[in-house]
Amino acid sequence: MDGVLVPGLVNVHTHLELTHLAGSNGETAFPAWIRRVRELKDATTPDQFRAAAEQGLRDCWARGVTCVADTGSTGAAAAVIAGLGGRGIVYQEVFGPDPATVTERLAELKLALQPLRLYASTRLRVGVSPHALYSVSAPLYRAVTELARHEGLLLAVHLAESPEETQLVRDGAGPFADALRARGITIEVRRCSPVQFLRQLAVLQPGTLCIHCVQVDDADIEALRDARVAIAHCPLSNRAHRHGAAPLAAFRAAGIPVGLGTDSVVSVGTLDLWAEAAAAGLTGDAALRQLTIDNARALGWDDEIGSLEVGKAADVAVFSSVSVRPRPSPSASARPRPSLLTLVAGRIVHRAEAMSQRAS
Repeated sequence: MDGVLVPGLVNVHTHLELTHLAGSNGETAFPAWIRRVRELKDATTPDQFRAAAEQGLRDCWARGVTCVADTGSTGAAAAVIAGLGGRGIVYQEVFGPDPATVTERLAELKLALQPLRLYASTRLRVGVSPHALYSVSAPLYRAVTELARHEGLLLAVHLAESPEETQLVRDGAGPFADALRARGITIEVRRCSPVQFLRQLAVLQPGTLCIHCVQVDDADIEALRDARVAIAHCPLSNRAHRHGAAPLAAFRAAGIPVGLGTDSVVSVGTLDLWAEAAAAGLTGDAALRQLTIDNARALGWDDEIGSLEVGKAADVAVFSSVSVRPRPSPSASARPRPSLLTLVAGRIVHRAEAMSQRAS
C-alpha cells in the first residue's frame, strides 16, 4: 500500500466534549440553537462527556490530526488528551452575562482550572475562554483577561460569528438582547462592532485566538491585525448556521495568522479538516500547508509542530497517496480522508485496520 508521510494535521477549533450530540440539535435559528446546546449539555453526565471527548479525539487521530485546540466547560477533553498521550490546547470556558455575578463566575473558573493545571505538560497547554458577547458581561471579560495575563494562560474567544451578535453589541437589539432582558439583565448600546468592543476591553492582545470573525469590516480587520491576534476560521460551521463567509483573503493580506478548525460535530456533523480546506477554496499543497504549519502558527506552536524538520516533535500522519492528491471541487472532499497511521511525539496513536492486518 502506497503512503505519503506528512506533518500531523492541526485542528484550531473543536468542542470534543460535544461529540455525542451529533445530529441532536434541529434548531435552525442560531440563538435557539445555542439554547438547545445548553439544554443538551445540562442533560449529559460527566462520564458521557468524557466518553464523547475520547471518541472525538480518536476520530481526529483517525483522520491524521495530531493537535487540537479545544474549547469546553467540563474538563473532559483535558483529561482525555492527557490520559491518552495526545497533544492540544484546552480552553476552559466561562459564562456569565450578568455583571452582578462576576465574582462568583471568576471563582468557579479558578476552581475549574485546578485539575487542568495538573494535566498540563509540554504536550498539553491550558487556556481560558470567555465564551461570547451574548454570554459574558463586560466586567467578566476584563476579569478573565486579567486572570489570563497574570497566570500566563492562553486566551480564546468566539467573536463576530453571527449577525445577531452584531445586533446585540451595536444596537442593543435582536434575539440575544431580548433573551438577556427577559432575565433582567440590562443591555447597553455600544454603537460599535463586536471586534471594536473587545478591543476597547483589552481582550484582544497578542496570541488571543479569535474564533469565527465572520461579521467584520475593514476597520475590524485593521484592529485584529494591530492587536496581533490569530483567527480560527471554521467555514463549514459558518455555512451551516448561514452566517456567511469570513474574509480569508483579507485576513491573509493583513498578515493575520489564520488557522482552520472544524468547530463541533453539532454544527458540522464530522470533524473533517480536508473538507474545511476545500470549503475555504484550498486544495493540494495549499490545503496541506494550511492544515499543518499555518494552523500550527495560528496556535503559536509552529516552533515544535506543523512541519517535518530536525528538532521538531514527531507528530506525523501517513495517508494513502490517493487521498492527498488535489480534489477537483469542494464536493469531492465530502468523504473524510482516513489516516493509515498517526503518531504524536513519535508514539503511534492510530493505525488503520488494513495496516494492522498487514503488520500481523
